Amino acid sequence: MPRAAHCISRKQIDEETLKVMYRLHRNGFKAYLVGGGVRDLLLGRRPKDFDVGTDATPNQVKNLFRNCFLVGRRFRLAHVRFGRDKVVEVATFRRKPAVGEMPEDPEDHFRFQENVFGSPCEDAFRRDFTINALFYDINSFSIIDYVGGLEDLAARRLRVIGEPVERFTEDPVRMLRALEFCARLDFSLDAEARQGIYRAAPLIADAAPARIREELMELFRHGVAGAVLRHAAAMGLLEPLLAGYAGDEETFDLLEHLDRRTRGGLPVVEPFALAALSLSRFLRACPPNREAPVTEVVRLAGLVLAPHCGYFSIARAISHQARELLVGIYRLARGRRQRGERRLLGNPMTPHALDLLGCWSEVTGDYRDLVGQWRAALDGKAPVSTPPPDAPAKRRRRPRRRKRNTDKGSPG
Repeated sequence: MPRAAHCISRKQIDEETLKVMYRLHRNGFKAYLVGGGVRDLLLGRRPKDFDVGTDATPNQVKNLFRNCFLVGRRFRLAHVRFGRDKVVEVATFRRKPAVGEMPEDPEDHFRFQENVFGSPCEDAFRRDFTINALFYDINSFSIIDYVGGLEDLAARRLRVIGEPVERFTEDPVRMLRALEFCARLDFSLDAEARQGIYRAAPLIADAAPARIREELMELFRHGVAGAVLRHAAAMGLLEPLLAGYAGDEETFDLLEHLDRRTRGGLPVVEPFALAALSLSRFLRACPPNREAPVTEVVRLAGLVLAPHCGYFSIARAISHQARELLVGIYRLARGRRQRGERRLLGNPMTPHALDLLGCWSEVTGDYRDLVGQWRAALDGKAPVSTPPPDAPAKRRRRPRRRKRNTDKGSPG
């Protein structure tokens, strides 16, 4: 697609990325803008970052830039650094190796096949989705499309490159990313890709938990967690994705409410997200209308969080904050005029617990009046309640007087 037929301008690409692309081009190498940056520019969206594809090997890129560092053993990349914060990622075009090229040792196969260099066309067919395999050529300012991505972009359709089950078997996380892209871009999912997810859904359990955890937080950062996890549940992907977690309608509604707040500029941190995922189950296990000692409430909150925190190796500090949010919600939902109200209002986690309880009340209709009362108390617009008059006063134990030894003892 020539420059006159598309909307991408060099003015939309940051200065550092253009410097890298032009230096590669001046030294006789191909220099393409690749991946999501091209997709987002064509959709009129602002890309999160820009990646460069080239036929120069990582060592050749390093020789061109003094500020270049090679990273990754499994997938060798060149990082060109500008200042403290800016990094331009440069990847060499890859291809799928032939069977005869594989090393004799099977343990070396994976790393080898990720670092077999090829042509731009071969690289495009290795990518996940057609809309992510579009290239922008800095030499001709044209868009290069080997896989039909422009057609899918115009149709607002997400399509897998190649046979979906085969590509999902290669990398099961692609199933989650497919649902994420559909939610973020408001695209429809291709019928073959949908059937592929139905068939390959159990394979997501083989993905590294640390990677799934990061992808899950990406859903919250982009404000699409509710929609993606709802669709994942409908397609049989949610339980293998989250170690047996089964969501419900109230939870999905709560997550979609949080997503709207995120898109409005109020991001969600991990303890808050974890508490939101667990809140419905916690309230069923520990209903606020049932009297229970605080130690029992803390224990039940920990039990509800344990499967997720254990599977994803959540740090103790994060799981502790999530547990404090659930316990705080229980104490707030019990109502006012309870013993320990002053300490509850002074707890630094109480405003966050009340915020989550307020979101819950918005989607379920429960506790709305109570949330308003607690907000007034936290703002100092309502007096702090005292325990009911019939509550027994706590008696202070008088200290024992030490018995003095009056024995004189026998003379020596």
